[in-house]
Amino acid sequence: MIVVLASFRLPQVALARGRTLIPAVIAATRTEDGCHLYHMGEDVLEPGLFRVSELWESTAHLTAHFTTPHMAAWNHARAEMGMTERQLRVFGIEGEIAFQSKR
Repeated sequence: MIVVLASFRLPQVALARGRTLIPAVIAATRTEDGCHLYHMGEDVLEPGLFRVSELWESTAHLTAHFTTPHMAAWNHARAEMGMTERQLRVFGIEGEIAFQSKR
């Protein structure tokens, strides 16, 4: 399994457009083969900062995700909107572990 933690910023003038485009990106990505989880949301304390969390079956599935038409369109749109501070961290995990919270 592959975990992706990513973030990026959009300038204030682009927030309305970004917020309009994001739901379609999420919906399309969630239908991709090998996608177990895909969330993208704006940080409530920092407007314009978007955080992405993903869980993929394999690196092959993640690589295929980056070549999809909807991601190409999204990458182009983000660049046009003036995206900055993009960060992408990818982690391999062996699997889920049992955890019990005392709360």
